[in-house]
Amino acid sequence: MLHILLERLRQGHRTVAFPREMPPLPPRYRGLPVLSDSPCATGCPSCAGVCPTGALGADEAGLFLDLGRCILCGACAAACPGRRVAFSQDHRLASSTRAGLVLRPGTRPTVTPLEPARLKLFSRSLRLRQISAGGCNACEADTNVLTTVVFDLGRFGIDFVASPRHADGVAVTGPVPQNMRAATLATFEAVPDPRVAIAIGACAISGGLFAGNPETTGGATPHLPVDLFIPGCPPHPLTILDGLLRLLGIKTP
Repeated sequence: MLHILLERLRQGHRTVAFPREMPPLPPRYRGLPVLSDSPCATGCPSCAGVCPTGALGADEAGLFLDLGRCILCGACAAACPGRRVAFSQDHRLASSTRAGLVLRPGTRPTVTPLEPARLKLFSRSLRLRQISAGGCNACEADTNVLTTVVFDLGRFGIDFVASPRHADGVAVTGPVPQNMRAATLATFEAVPDPRVAIAIGACAISGGLFAGNPETTGGATPHLPVDLFIPGCPPHPLTILDGLLRLLGIKTP
């Protein structure tokens, strides 16, 4: 027992101070993409051509990047000779709407808190049933780590539960393959009203790298009334936590 107490003293306080303070992120962390409105080189296909998910493109309004399809690989930034695409260390990637994930120069995704009725119910206690719908386990792992002592999701009244009957909503990861579509819908339907739906990761938002595959169905977006989109491949735990807190009206840095 003495050894346990001494080790606890040696380790000190392990829970990050977020959202009161922003914990340091590693130098190689790749966060919110930043687009420049400077002109592209004539006929240059470099940026869009290397994107593995077709997230980057241009139309009559100019350059855009669909964060819901982006896997944050950084290939576009490395390929762009005009440096029109760069990646910041900003962890705030979540959006209340799918359209809000389509970035243009000078724009960023935003999260609007739940409407008053659901916010009153869930602001102090939000229980989620996580649905692993064909994911590679990366998003699942970064969701899981929120329950550790480092992030301590429970201090905000948010937790994951084993049954949808005990949940206030679902958190879907993965591209929802055909053989998980019915189970995903049934799990959501089993959650009592009012409820929330959250799509975590590029696969759950758009199908990610598996978009267009006949065995997948485009993630949770086509099937559920999603309240919160958390992009990434996988999203950093801070990105997930930040999105959840802002959905509940809690200010974050």
